[in-house]
Amino acid sequence: MRVIGLAGWSGAGKTTLLARLIPTLNARGIAVSTVKHAHHAFDIDTPGKDSHTHRQAGARQVMVASSQRWALMSELRGAPEPALSELLARLDPVDLVIVEGFKRDAHPKVEVHRAANNKPWLHPDDPAIRAAATDTPPPGALPFAALGEVEAIADLILAHAAPWPS
Repeated sequence: MRVIGLAGWSGAGKTTLLARLIPTLNARGIAVSTVKHAHHAFDIDTPGKDSHTHRQAGARQVMVASSQRWALMSELRGAPEPALSELLARLDPVDLVIVEGFKRDAHPKVEVHRAANNKPWLHPDDPAIRAAATDTPPPGALPFAALGEVEAIADLILAHAAPWPS
């Protein structure tokens, strides 16, 4: 299994790019999973459903399964947020895991940068950034592809993804 991150400020287009990259990589025969970091409370469960009721009642984990999919929800209940390495260890093996967020972690990353955001580059301050997907050339000699060039960005991702565990 190999890992690469997409890092960048909010509004840079990470999720939009990821939604275009996954089918491109799948078409190349690469099985992809993702890990997304959220900076806020979030809920993937629906109030009124049994699984939500189980969770609200205090269950640590609730698994929901059907003929179409299964999901496991874990409540931290005051425990510290798990490290990226702990989360990656819980995934089924695939060819490539793309991490969205976790920009302060040390895994290799492709910076997604959009000039209209008026935000500074994360590179060169983050040595884990190996390449960029951008609408403007990055500082220094960082390899990059234009935001609309999904095939070229997929090439960068595959060139810079690292084996996990590293």
